[in-house]
Amino acid sequence: MRRVITVVLVAATMLELAAGRNGGAGPFAGLAGHAPPVASAAGPAFQEYPVPRGSHPHDVAPAPSGAVWYTAQTAAELGQLDPKTGQIRHIKLGEGSAPHGVIVGPDGAAWVTDGGLNAIERVSDAGQIQRFPLPAGRDSANLNTATFDRGGMLWFTGQSGVYGQLRPSTGQVNVWTAPRGPGPYGMTTTPQGTVYFASLAGSYVGRIEAATGSVSVLQPPTAGQGARRVWADSKGRIWVSEWNAGNLALYDPDSGRWREWRLPGAHPMPYAVYADERDMVWLTDWGANALVRFDPVHEAFAAFPLPSPGAEIRQLLGRPGEVWGAESGVDRLVVYKSP
Repeated sequence: MRRVITVVLVAATMLELAAGRNGGAGPFAGLAGHAPPVASAAGPAFQEYPVPRGSHPHDVAPAPSGAVWYTAQTAAELGQLDPKTGQIRHIKLGEGSAPHGVIVGPDGAAWVTDGGLNAIERVSDAGQIQRFPLPAGRDSANLNTATFDRGGMLWFTGQSGVYGQLRPSTGQVNVWTAPRGPGPYGMTTTPQGTVYFASLAGSYVGRIEAATGSVSVLQPPTAGQGARRVWADSKGRIWVSEWNAGNLALYDPDSGRWREWRLPGAHPMPYAVYADERDMVWLTDWGANALVRFDPVHEAFAAFPLPSPGAEIRQLLGRPGEVWGAESGVDRLVVYKSP
């Protein structure tokens, strides 16, 4: 059943940090100027951008325009950063909102998985919001991550044990119960158009058959590994962050073969995973508070300590030459620029 709620130009609160505009009060108190980049003691490749205190930025999505969207999960808002000026604005998503994931769609808009409102939201650059609630009987899905397939359909996960599909042209939302119950988390689309998701609690990777919505369960070699996030490289191979096991895993759909590599360090905790335009694989390691790069050709890791202690980056995305993350633990966004 189609249910679309359109909020016409919800008061998109422009929170500019330009000097003299904030009066030193409110969520931007203590942030000088308009949130200039913070020089990193960890090396010139990192730059941090403070966001309003209490935002708890969860996911981040660099846009082709140069702006960077992020979910301000505990503020019930969607944020947008202009990295050139440090200017930030927040768009209120509504009472009860708890936005988790954000991606930029083929239409250029931000698409949000809102666990608090149990809905998918499309947010235009002008701040107009369209809301697509999940069907009746699918309450408290704990919406997590979204991805678009090559046909323009949006797929999403719900950690309570569901995955689903939204047809943006009609607003039709379909939801299926995931294998093994709770756990669906990260999600990705291959260049060939196949959609995969990771199940954290279920410890598997799911491959979705788009025509029917059915799922094939792909089992990594390590039992109980806690597959948290997934990302497809340019060859359509699937990279997996194994939260419980401390591993990076690779699934090759052509051969059906799995491989795993343990991250460096005594207690690795890989959370986010992302493959860049050169097929270098990036992870965030909570155990080392580091951004970790894996070179698949040489099978070698390199770790880069994050500028702020307790950064807690939960997701990564990027654009050529840049890897972006949301430092949920310190209310900052961070970018690593490849030399």
